[in-house]
Amino acid sequence: MRPDSTRYARFIVRHPGWVLLFWVVVTLSAGMGVRLLEFNNNHRAFFSPDNPQLLAFNALENTFNKNDTLNFVVQPADGAVFSRASLGMLADLTQKAWQIPYSSRVDSLTNFQFTEGVGDDLVVRDLVADPDVIGPAALKRLRETALAEPTLEGALIRERGDVTAVNVVVQLPRKDEAHEVPQVVEAARKLAAEIERDYPGTRIHLTGLVVMDQAFAEASRHDILTLIPASFAVMILLIAVLLGGATGALGCALVIALAIIIAMGLAGYIGYPVSSATSAAPVIILTVAIANCVHILDAYRQALQTGVDQETALIDALGTNLRPIFFASLTTVIGFLTFNFSEVPPFRQLGNLVAFGDFASYMLAVSLFPALLALLPARFATGRQLPVAWVMALAEFAIKRRLWLLRGLGVLLLGLIACIPRNQLNDVFVNYFDESTPFRQATDFTTRHLSGVYHFYYTLDSGQEGGIHAPAFLAAADAFVAWLRQQPEVKHVASYTDTVKRLNRNLHAEDPAYYRLPDSRELAAQYQLLYEMSLPYGLDLNSQIDVNKSALKISAAMETLSSQAAIAFNTRAEAWLRAQAPDIASGTGSGTALMFSHLGVRNIKTMLMGSALALALISFLLVFMLRAPGLGLLSLVPNLLPLGAGFGLWALAVGQVGLSLSVVASMSLGIIIDDTVHFLVKYQRARRRKGLNPEDAIRYAFRVNGRAMLVTSITLVLGFLVLAFSAFELNAGMGLLTALVIGLALLVDLLFLSPLLLTLEERAHA
Repeated sequence: MRPDSTRYARFIVRHPGWVLLFWVVVTLSAGMGVRLLEFNNNHRAFFSPDNPQLLAFNALENTFNKNDTLNFVVQPADGAVFSRASLGMLADLTQKAWQIPYSSRVDSLTNFQFTEGVGDDLVVRDLVADPDVIGPAALKRLRETALAEPTLEGALIRERGDVTAVNVVVQLPRKDEAHEVPQVVEAARKLAAEIERDYPGTRIHLTGLVVMDQAFAEASRHDILTLIPASFAVMILLIAVLLGGATGALGCALVIALAIIIAMGLAGYIGYPVSSATSAAPVIILTVAIANCVHILDAYRQALQTGVDQETALIDALGTNLRPIFFASLTTVIGFLTFNFSEVPPFRQLGNLVAFGDFASYMLAVSLFPALLALLPARFATGRQLPVAWVMALAEFAIKRRLWLLRGLGVLLLGLIACIPRNQLNDVFVNYFDESTPFRQATDFTTRHLSGVYHFYYTLDSGQEGGIHAPAFLAAADAFVAWLRQQPEVKHVASYTDTVKRLNRNLHAEDPAYYRLPDSRELAAQYQLLYEMSLPYGLDLNSQIDVNKSALKISAAMETLSSQAAIAFNTRAEAWLRAQAPDIASGTGSGTALMFSHLGVRNIKTMLMGSALALALISFLLVFMLRAPGLGLLSLVPNLLPLGAGFGLWALAVGQVGLSLSVVASMSLGIIIDDTVHFLVKYQRARRRKGLNPEDAIRYAFRVNGRAMLVTSITLVLGFLVLAFSAFELNAGMGLLTALVIGLALLVDLLFLSPLLLTLEERAHA
């Protein structure tokens, strides 16, 4: 133990009251920031302001109406949409949906603006004017009309006629989304419940972007209310059982709680929102903070068992662990700070939050925790702790079977690493939510029965005011629509060109031969003007054509696609436009699904840079700390192997790496190095200061540090496994893979690192 470490440890142990007072002041000051925390339930929070896909989507919404949608997907009680009772229910739902806060448009089968020509006049009316008096013959004609209309078939009704939808567009002010979105979704849920009550047997499923935003917020609250208490219970119970007593466990709990309060308070002061990603921060802080306390607690217990007094035992435990705990915490902080390379702002915030928490937990562990132990009686239930004999049996096994372990585990780990290329960089953003969530259930149902929630938007710009009426422009747009409808991924296409063709037929005495685009620009302009003058409020064409009549928006409803499939389809679509319609100015495809698809790919690339930087910094720190370049570089082997093996095992079990797993490498590298640092420090001390041979140095490291390694790794694994129960897949996948990597790291540290050290020592002295 160094003199400076001894002096610091002695001060902490002998002045616990001052230490307690200091942390009370710090926690109260930092904790006041918690009241400033707010939930951010907007899916756009996942995108940086300069994200190119977000910029394209913003440009789309600035040109046309916004796409904040709310969809009531309806299963009528009698299983038939085209019945008098079902149409009455649908008309009732359509009328009441206008009362939803911020609603600007409601589209349904009943209020679809049906057009027909009467002489030289154009008549525009609701498709279902009065459902109460509609007869069998009219119902039959209605069905034929609806299923023949491209705007309706595939979007609001399918051929089977058993499911329909009422689509609501809302114009959120986006000044206070934490209240606006819940207000809209709560009103929608009340309306759905009211319709289901008034029309027994009717089932309504709610989906859409507004509902998705609310699902993000609800996933955050669910994780905070369930996973944090569960993690606390698991962690504290494990420490109490494996280290034999409630005294140390309660001290650990206090340290962790204060670290979380300080980190979240700082987040409030900085202005970080609570999102579905950052809601995992308390659980991660809780998990990584335990390691520091466990190493001090185990060393303290071992010192007490040698017969020394409480003060001496505490000073020795704190002093000997001060340096390795500092470097282990520093590497963890570095790992999380590299989250700032992420393309996803909530991931950057998560990394900074956990870095704050880990730094706070380190300071608390080396000051408040020993101060608490000094004030509490030194009583432990020795019969309930993890026996050291078990740890020493592992040490003997690693020493005696070192060649077998080195070769066997080496082949196994390298074999798993070789499987890494089997992973596909892919994501399905709808699957960010577990199948137990109402949004996921409603979305899956909608995709099976109607058009789903994946929409790609394409803006076709004529380059001149009124240019959408030019026959050449309309022909090119209609050709693109025809191409889209031929693609297997496309479920429905909505285009203004269908409306123009219908109007041309209407004003030519309903002659089917005239269901085509008009021959002249003037005629197309007259049709559009005549039609829009007849439309009621809220059902205009602003969602499809811009104010200057220079651009069209074509909407393609898609199957649920992975990120790679979505990007591939969009590439094909843009290539078609460049090749077949070179005179039309068109931007890139846009839409929420495409935004998330590109985000995952971009994030993986930037996080690889972050992981490389973390590796370089951690390598330098280990060499500096151990003051032995060979040993420092060697320490990277037991940390890189489990990381690679973990991704290889994931390739065999799952095979897809998405947005959430892109941060696991940086995070895991900083965490799993903890045990390696402590083991190598104890091994180096045994060799240099105690003059032990390599085998006895291994035994010393196991005896002094082995139990703490087991306890910390087990708690880390279980702590991250708690995240696997999150209803938000980004947190669940991240927790599961991190737990897998930490488990493999424990295996490597216990049964591969020791044989590797002994083998290298033998060759060095051969």
